[in-house]
Order: sequence, then structure tokens, then C-alpha cells
Amino acid sequence: MGEFFVYSVFFGTLLFLFPIFVNADSYLDVRENKAWFSLGIFGLRLLGGYAELKKDGVAVHFTKKFAVLIRYDKMADTRKKFEVTKGFQLYRFRQVLETGGSESPYGALLAGGLKAASAAAFSVLNTKHPFLVLKSSTVLTEEPCLKLSVRTVTVFNGLILAVAFSKKILEAIINWISKKRSTASWKKQRSS
Repeated sequence: MGEFFVYSVFFGTLLFLFPIFVNADSYLDVRENKAWFSLGIFGLRLLGGYAELKKDGVAVHFTKKFAVLIRYDKMADTRKKFEVTKGFQLYRFRQVLETGGSESPYGALLAGGLKAASAAAFSVLNTKHPFLVLKSSTVLTEEPCLKLSVRTVTVFNGLILAVAFSKKILEAIINWISKKRSTASWKKQRSS
């Protein structure tokens, strides 16, 4: 019985401290008005689908029969609710931009300008986060197009995930208590 306890504490601690790598792949095609995405942990795909712009908002399709519409007026509130904890670190970032104009000098000028801008941004990020692996490429094609492919790898551990989860639960409990108190005081004022 004592050995089981020691082993469970050891492996539980190891799982809390072991790094977890989350892969996010996305592909944007401006002509088709769609962005495909995929999320995975340790190379196993967990979630995927595509998003497209509609006149009411952004439609996110997870399967052929299941989609969620995120309205434009609700996006500001959603952004305020989503907060990334400092424990989630970007580990690798790679982008490939595909654009038309391979036969014109303006296309080459655009590709060179994008490459210089990404190199300047990456050098600033690399001074703050020296462990970060950053890569950027530009592909010129004959037909007019604008496509962007991005792959990111984020790393965190189980302890950070548990802290973020418990923080969200505590915020929900505090909001529930404050709402309960405000309705109780409103009922007292109404009965008086």
C-alpha cells in the first residue's frame, strides 16, 4: 500500500512538471474566404475545422453538421474573457506566405518587403525570448493569390494548466456569489 502511494505521488508530480507541447496549424486562403485550423497535443489531432466570414460574423465549422457563429458585436467581449497565462510559452513559430506576382517586379518587391518586415519583428522577439524558434518564408506564384500558412508550437505543464483552470473556477464562484448577494439585497429592498 505504501509503495503505491509513493509511486502515485512521484508520477503525479512528474505529470505536473512534464512539458506539454500543443501544435496549432492554420491555413488562410483569401480568395476562398476560408481559414482551416487544427489543434493537437504531441502530434495527435484533437480539434480541427475551418472558419469563414459571413455578414453577421465568423462561422466556425467543426464538422459538416456542427458550426458555431461568432457575431462581430460579441467578439470584443470574447477577447476580454480570454486571457493567456504567463506559463503558456510560444516555443516555435513558422509562417509561409504565398502571393502572386512572380512575373512582375512589384511581386518581388512585395516579397522582399515582407521578408524584411518579418526578419525585423523576429529579431525583436528573439532578444526577449532567445529559446523561440522563428521561421518565415515567401513564395511567389504566377496566378494572383494570397495564402498564409502558420504553424505554432506552445509549451506548458500540468501545473500551469491546473492553476489556470482553478483560477477560472474561482472567478465563476466569485461572480455567482456577487450575483446572489445583489439579488438578495434587491429582494430585501423590494419587501421593505
